Amino acid sequence: MLWLIVAALALRQMAAVLRQPPDERLTELETWIGPHGVLHVPGSLYDTDHFTGTPFAGLVLKPLTRTAEQSLGVAWTSGSLLLVAALGVVAARALPGPVGRRTALLGAPVAISLLMLSLPVRNAFHLGQVSILPVLLVLVGLFAVRGERAAGVLIGVAAALQPTVLLFAVLLRLTGRRRCALTAAGAFTAGTALAWALLPHDSWTYWVHHVAGAGLGDQADSLANQSLHGALLRSGLTGPPEIALFLALGAAVAVIGLRRAVRYARDGQLLLAVAVTGCVAVAVSPTAWQHQLLWVLLAVVGRAGRSASDRMVWPAVVVLVTTLPGTVLLPNIGAAFPVRDNVLLLAALGAACAAPFLPRTSPYWRRPLPTVHARPVASRLRRVPLLPPRRALGRPHLLLELLLLRVVYSAYAHIRLAATAGRETAERHGRQVHAVERWLHIDIERALNHAVAGTGAPRAFLDYYYATFHFLVPLAVLAVLYVRRPADYRWARATLGLATLLALLGFWLYPLAPPRLMPGLGFIDTVHGVQDFTRPDYGALTALTNQYAAMPSLHFGWSLWCGVIIVLLAPKPWMKALGVLHPLCTVTAIVATANHWVLDAVGGAAVVALGFLIAHLLIGPRRLCAAPRPAGVPETPEDKARAVEARA
Repeated sequence: MLWLIVAALALRQMAAVLRQPPDERLTELETWIGPHGVLHVPGSLYDTDHFTGTPFAGLVLKPLTRTAEQSLGVAWTSGSLLLVAALGVVAARALPGPVGRRTALLGAPVAISLLMLSLPVRNAFHLGQVSILPVLLVLVGLFAVRGERAAGVLIGVAAALQPTVLLFAVLLRLTGRRRCALTAAGAFTAGTALAWALLPHDSWTYWVHHVAGAGLGDQADSLANQSLHGALLRSGLTGPPEIALFLALGAAVAVIGLRRAVRYARDGQLLLAVAVTGCVAVAVSPTAWQHQLLWVLLAVVGRAGRSASDRMVWPAVVVLVTTLPGTVLLPNIGAAFPVRDNVLLLAALGAACAAPFLPRTSPYWRRPLPTVHARPVASRLRRVPLLPPRRALGRPHLLLELLLLRVVYSAYAHIRLAATAGRETAERHGRQVHAVERWLHIDIERALNHAVAGTGAPRAFLDYYYATFHFLVPLAVLAVLYVRRPADYRWARATLGLATLLALLGFWLYPLAPPRLMPGLGFIDTVHGVQDFTRPDYGALTALTNQYAAMPSLHFGWSLWCGVIIVLLAPKPWMKALGVLHPLCTVTAIVATANHWVLDAVGGAAVVALGFLIAHLLIGPRRLCAAPRPAGVPETPEDKARAVEARA
């Protein structure tokens, strides 16, 4: 099954490249070796800023200029896929031992799938870059060939294509492989000297004028440059102070990272040492474009964390960072920009200098501290729960939880935006809902809307409540549960996620115009202002939200979820009263501001009820039985509090 997934990803990647218009696919490759590419035109490779590789890379690519355009696109994409497959196989076989049977069986397809999905590989496919090749040459040289000389030659050729790869010669020298290091340095020197002999002007331009290519390509302060130099430029530093700080930070990262890499290599984790060294090369390079950051993904092999619950945090963070853009991982707010714009660099720095990877001699290497689980109380239904009846008692890792919540919300926003329909369909559904409400005698929207619109303070309060409490209260409830009741947090989070997923199906299957976007009914949009119904696209107030995602109402659904959770878990009566009051205020706000029909609230209540029901069927009741504590796991204050509550 995993190999079928690999094949599907490969076919999808090839189709995504080849289905693009000729002027948009393999853009860098066409710029280099196309009919009017850099390598066809007499003169310097660097007369324009399109070619950013070394002169040696120009020599390697030059023979491809005789290839027909159509066959070149197919051959290049197919060859790149083969390189990715080879890279995944070599990486899987290089995992530090002992390797279990399951890992040996699944390692290669999982590695290839992650590579296919990663931003560097996707970027390399789209642009037609050769950045996959240096990584593969290093791994083949260190793990797949015999003899120090052959390994050194491969690493030297990789360094001739991507100069910062020469750091691996330093790693080899520090780990006692002197002959391999000397051969790598010699191969790099030979390739560079050959380019100097055949392309002296270009070599001078690349190595001297542009300082090893630092001034080529896009602007160095662009988001695509995920190096320390790019981050410092984006922070506003320029000139000699920026260069001095970059050199100082680069030297510190190189020393710390290489020392860690040497330690992991001597510990038998050579693949991790390679990943750490590659991350150092990313950070200290003047320009490290996105397609050159595969080293960050290789750092997924590091084991960090003593407990089983923390063991998957580092791999999950690496996979998320290398497969999703920063705009998905972090919200679009100014305070998050320094992290969002440098997320790949921060992951590389973390792998190189900070992540506490375990040595193989650690007692937690193969046997991490187990997670404490408990069983749900018995259900009245025989086949509940359907999933394994164990639930973790401890709270999940905060960093991973925040990342996953952000990714899930971003996916929700994108799907909600994609579930669009035409104005005619949404208005037809709006007339259907209005007719049903009139038949049920619950069409109170217009009367309540006009009553509130003519007031001052009530209108302002309901507008503010509609715009802000929708997000603030669920986040506050989740935060309190995470801190005070971690086991209940997991259950509550699952119910909220299931309800939201069901709501997305509703948005997709039944696009609905809210009252404020129904012409001829006389509603007043108190939040967004007067709508111009003469414009065909009046319903698309912004490009960031789907105005026809009204059924079911997640404003009311999420508020009802908050009310249920507060009533169930709050320790004091006044807290429970606030929990009841919140959905009542929310349903008043969404109807009075003409943003939802009454039946939208009914739909929101239905998806929340189904969310609780499905969670009950899958993972069992909320309450948990007492769980025996494994040996060696200390009792926490949360455990003592649960014991007191259970006795009460």
